Amino acid sequence: MKPIAMSRLRTPFFAAAILALAACQQEPPQALGTLEFDRITLPAPVSEKIVRIDVREGQQVAAGAPLMRLELTRTESQLAAAKAQAQQARDALQELKTGPRSEDIAQARANLAAAQAQARDAQAYYARLQPLGRQKLVAASDVDRARAAAGNAQAQVSAAEAALLELERGTRSEQIAQGESALAAAEAQAATQAVTLQKLDLVAPRAGRVDSVPYKLGDQAPVGAPLVVMLIGDAPYARVYVPEPIRADVQVGQAARVFVDGRDQALNGRVRMIRSEPSFTPYYALIGKDAARLSYLAEIQLDKSAAELPAGLPLRVEFAKGNEK
Repeated sequence: MKPIAMSRLRTPFFAAAILALAACQQEPPQALGTLEFDRITLPAPVSEKIVRIDVREGQQVAAGAPLMRLELTRTESQLAAAKAQAQQARDALQELKTGPRSEDIAQARANLAAAQAQARDAQAYYARLQPLGRQKLVAASDVDRARAAAGNAQAQVSAAEAALLELERGTRSEQIAQGESALAAAEAQAATQAVTLQKLDLVAPRAGRVDSVPYKLGDQAPVGAPLVVMLIGDAPYARVYVPEPIRADVQVGQAARVFVDGRDQALNGRVRMIRSEPSFTPYYALIGKDAARLSYLAEIQLDKSAAELPAGLPLRVEFAKGNEK
């Protein structure tokens, strides 16, 4: 009878010990989120009609593969006009650097000689009229007109001399600088139009999968509208929200196990980013028990074994302990 009594006493003791050990084994810290890929959006550079679509949604493409083409006519005309303006500015600058032609200088010298001859004639007439005016043989108004004509002729000589001197000295450095600036502006405008024309043929900037083609053949999307959205990268990543109670134990580079909904085997990954600020901070959740409601956005990079999984799948992540790599 005594052994049976001891067995009955030990049974609740062992049960309590098992419960205590189970309580000591804590669940690994985990967070919930979705499977995501890095995205690239190709916007519309101009508002032009879509004339060709080379891909379909879900298609895998290599870097540089053609995706779509927009109508080229208007941009090609704008590029031709910009190139013509650049050529005009280039010719004008060359003319400034070359300076005046010898024929222009010869013409200026001839104009000066003619002005000098007229000035001598006007001055001689005024000299002859002065004595007659003093003797009251001619009206004073005639003498005044002769004096004015002589002064005007001398001014014409000064103007002709200045025009000839300007041509002989050549183009000013300031005018050449202005011509160079005008040429640079015209060439920059032409280069901008050339880049815009090149962008009308949309190509894949990186290898990836076409996720979305929002517009159809013949549509005319507004400037900046997404024409093609691509998913890039060798493998997806887990975007999760880390609860505040385990935030201090999650660090960049830490190992993690990712359990995707519908797949039994866990995926291996590492934390590549975690935000220092919570995603949403209500004013009452800064202290006390409500602080546990805070969550921090984190990203866990997965290995290539997850490359074929689609984006958007729900998942949960268990983080390794601090001493596990």
